[in-house]
Amino acid sequence: MAEAIQIPNEAETRAKFGAFAFSAENKKTADMYVGRYPAGRQQSAVMALLDLAQRQVGEETQTQGWLPVPVIEYVASYLGMPYMRAYEVATFYTMYNLAPVGKFHVQVCGTTPCWLRGSDDVLRACKDAGHLKGYGDTSEDGNFTLTEVECLGGCVNAPILQVDDDYYEDMDYDSTVKLLEALKRGERPKPGSVIGRQTSAPIGGPLTLTGTEE
Repeated sequence: MAEAIQIPNEAETRAKFGAFAFSAENKKTADMYVGRYPAGRQQSAVMALLDLAQRQVGEETQTQGWLPVPVIEYVASYLGMPYMRAYEVATFYTMYNLAPVGKFHVQVCGTTPCWLRGSDDVLRACKDAGHLKGYGDTSEDGNFTLTEVECLGGCVNAPILQVDDDYYEDMDYDSTVKLLEALKRGERPKPGSVIGRQTSAPIGGPLTLTGTEE
């Protein structure tokens, strides 16, 4: 299992993020999300606004972003809901980070299909190429944060490695090292199957319904 999240010092966090507010552009986006719900149901936009706030923190810190307590409080106040209700959402979904992360958020799926297909090798490559000690660790250069996640929904193309919002499929040790090295160089490899698989077709291409009869 992944190590427990180490919540940053609250006093330091409040000093840095206590005055957080959506940027003008993000406020327009937030209001657009809120406007999708009928009167009295605005709190339903909490997931979208937490994500938006996390991304703004990421832009400000040049990382993938996280949700300091004052930022969660701001979102809750924005929606007129108790802080604890917003905090419950933030702590339930792994898409929200409750502690600072690196420039790249590397998320390894170790659920059964990925494990059977070699996710241990993917994890080992992340440790070696990313200079990471294990799950929950951020490299000393601030490039990578390594997180364990449950099923990423692409089991047929396992193992799956998620980097930020991108999914890389059919990974192994060598392809993982190659991916992380490219990210270090400032490159962003194309997401998807690294062996050229067509969506979820068998390796080598589709075997059925490959043509039509006249």
